[in-house]
Amino acid sequence: MPRCPWATTEPAITYHDREWGVPVHDDRLLFEFLILEGAQAGLSWITILKKRENYRKAFDGFRAEKIARYGQREVKRLLADAGIVRNRLKIAATIRNAAAFLAIRKEFGSFDAWLWSFVGGKPKQNRWRRMSDVPVRTVESDAMSGALLNRGFKFVGSTISYALMQATGMVNDHLISCPRHGQLGGASRRSR
Repeated sequence: MPRCPWATTEPAITYHDREWGVPVHDDRLLFEFLILEGAQAGLSWITILKKRENYRKAFDGFRAEKIARYGQREVKRLLADAGIVRNRLKIAATIRNAAAFLAIRKEFGSFDAWLWSFVGGKPKQNRWRRMSDVPVRTVESDAMSGALLNRGFKFVGSTISYALMQATGMVNDHLISCPRHGQLGGASRRSR
């Protein structure tokens, strides 16, 4: 299968073929992607993919209600866990982000509805021919990042926000030569 050129080895191939760009509307999974994208800052995505199961175990299945209550004991445990990125700032951000996530969910009824509002509630269908065409940030990711930061989130700059949008199907950034582009709705819609 002629995949997007970044998916050349496992687990990136399976992730590309099954998850990347598929619209996500589950609050827990959106929170997971938000945390993983922030954890990836300064690292390769393949590093985080390889540690994903460890992250799920270390962070209680990404249950924000539990993470928001983490104290020093949990932070110490996480800093000693070789299965995740042991960065004190990223661990603290995960705990802070859990509380901010819960606040948005309480205010808007779901994190999903709030997050997807940045793309008008439906996936944006792009038509990129080359990887060099794919942006690292957009007006929408700038707006999302600003709103997340204003609500107290950490590790949610515009580039991270755009990666979140790509991962959760808010934008279809599979190249038009990739079969997943059409499978995710790109074949029938015009875009820029």
